[in-house]
Amino acid sequence: MTRLGLLTPVVSVLPRAHGDWEETAGVAELTDIARAADRLGYHHLTCSEHLAVPSRHTAVRGSRYWSPAVTLSYLAAVTTRIRLATYVVVLPYHHPLELLKTYGTLDQVSRGRVILGVGIGSLRSEFAALGANFEERAAVSEDAMRALRQGLASDTPAYSGRFFKFEGLVVDPSARQARLPLWVGGNTALSLRRAVLLGDGWMPFGLSPTQLGEMIESTKCSTAYTQRSEALEVVLAPDKPLDPILEPQAALAVVAELERVGATIVNARVRAESASHCVEQLTALAELLGLPLESTA
Repeated sequence: MTRLGLLTPVVSVLPRAHGDWEETAGVAELTDIARAADRLGYHHLTCSEHLAVPSRHTAVRGSRYWSPAVTLSYLAAVTTRIRLATYVVVLPYHHPLELLKTYGTLDQVSRGRVILGVGIGSLRSEFAALGANFEERAAVSEDAMRALRQGLASDTPAYSGRFFKFEGLVVDPSARQARLPLWVGGNTALSLRRAVLLGDGWMPFGLSPTQLGEMIESTKCSTAYTQRSEALEVVLAPDKPLDPILEPQAALAVVAELERVGATIVNARVRAESASHCVEQLTALAELLGLPLESTA
């Protein structure tokens, strides 16, 4: 059965990728959409991270990025079943202990619904503004992922790596889930390799179905992939918003194509003119794909 996540509107406004209504929408509209997705059986909601976008980059990157920790905490309170995914936290901007405390607490608050999506970042000038290490961001991120994996479910985390070392500490609360999922974002073969080696899922962006299929098939032949004890979630998004009301067959075809190239979950975006229209589109897509109500399995 198809599983659908939702690339949540309102919380980030990307040039040429959002509806005009999102520019003035706020928490009321977000609440209606989140509750609808929860009720309709969507697998997860998302929230992206940029801490401070340099002004000269806003025409491409956009300027609005709600805080994932704050936003997902709020959404945890107004939903009951849907999972809450960062898409993504930029690892070099944070110490792993900060993430252990923040998202361990959120996992407790949400009763075990957090998915920690992580990435290495790409905006050099944002790194510079934050005093973060751009040149070694991949190595820093991989070290941070190892620290997170070791520490997320422990009140007394200990880790010794190249960039991060800690022991003799108490971080309480820790995550409620015994293995809180780590999903890796990115659009390179290296990001997929990172997901296979260190994560539980891969959620790329900006790649065509052909590119995705080639990368996934190549990776399936690798020793690291064949030696995994658990299947890798592959979370793929359409390159354009879906319109299940006016173009249901086209929406079905897009989802089928993403599943054909390897998606285990489809990160949906829908074309909408308002928050209420967004809810109608989400309802139509759920009915089209046969999502079970009140389920995120």
